[in-house]
Amino acid sequence: MRFLFTCGGTAGHIYPAVAVAGRIREILPEAEILFVGAEGQMETTLVPREGYEIRTVRITNLQRKLSLKGILHNLGTLKNVVVSMGEAGRILTKFRPDVALGTGGYVCFPVLYKASRMGIPTALHESNLVPGLTTRRLANRVDTMMVGFSEAQSAYKGTRAVYTGTPVRGEFLRLSKAEARAELGIPQDKPLVVSFWGSLGASKMNGAMEDFIRLNYEEQRFRHIHATGGGERGLEAMERNLKATQVTALRASGIELKAYIYDMPKVMAAADLILCRGGASTLAELAAMGKPAVLVPSPYVTRNHQEENARALERGGGAVVLREAECGGATLYDVVSELLADPRRLSLMGEDMKSMGKPDATETITKLVLETMKT
Repeated sequence: MRFLFTCGGTAGHIYPAVAVAGRIREILPEAEILFVGAEGQMETTLVPREGYEIRTVRITNLQRKLSLKGILHNLGTLKNVVVSMGEAGRILTKFRPDVALGTGGYVCFPVLYKASRMGIPTALHESNLVPGLTTRRLANRVDTMMVGFSEAQSAYKGTRAVYTGTPVRGEFLRLSKAEARAELGIPQDKPLVVSFWGSLGASKMNGAMEDFIRLNYEEQRFRHIHATGGGERGLEAMERNLKATQVTALRASGIELKAYIYDMPKVMAAADLILCRGGASTLAELAAMGKPAVLVPSPYVTRNHQEENARALERGGGAVVLREAECGGATLYDVVSELLADPRRLSLMGEDMKSMGKPDATETITKLVLETMKT
């Protein structure tokens, strides 16, 4: 059996596909698995790290600013759609998958559209509460449509969208907090806060985090691991800015900076509180682990879908949501300090977060993919 996965652009689109691919590999060890991503995007790095082969097509996003630069970019994207259709067709013809599954990103459009035209069974999973452009264009074309939020089903009129939850890799459920801390060499003497604002980095939030880190450096209320995003340049920039204000010897103060957290399941398991954006995949991981969170949704995403995602968890009691515009370093530090000073509230938030998880999401999606393949 041959399974083709297409996803990309962000880790939140990639790892749900990896989770399902891992489950398929467990139950069908002889299955052939191929990923298709976009040229130059992070899937070309992350997917091989997980042990899967990946091919790429030339596809780019759409700019919503009506500037000359944006218009020229969009004309290039229209050209790339045509090019990527041909590339996707060649990949599909050579690999001959029994089913194709997309889990988000612009690359899903040419691959799943072409697969559908070629008579290959197709499935699509949308993890966000608000469907993106690619999903809206494909929802009525794919054979099986799946959604990560039960509230999202009403957005797919004329389509039987199945509520599955969002897949979470098994590694996120492997370790207890104590076990994760032991493996990371983190003592139990203080709470641990983990923060990250996306694999590509976020300049405004990283600026706020510099103030946040300075405050904690002075008071040393909690241990802190922060991922800057933006590769080594992002890490070096933050280290340079902190050093300029006499914030040095971070590790000795219980503060650790990373460009990217590759062992995220272990680091999140060790945390008492997590600060992050409102990407659906990350929120699914928080729910699966029962981790309380302070969420600052990105205001730069289509149709404000991250805030919609985050508010759903806030309504359920598992998170505090702050808008980026109101979220300076001092404000964020005060919110975190207040939560950590109230262990009972933090514990209740964790329980509420856990109650919103869908631990069988990977199994459910795998089953639906296998059913789609047989139709």
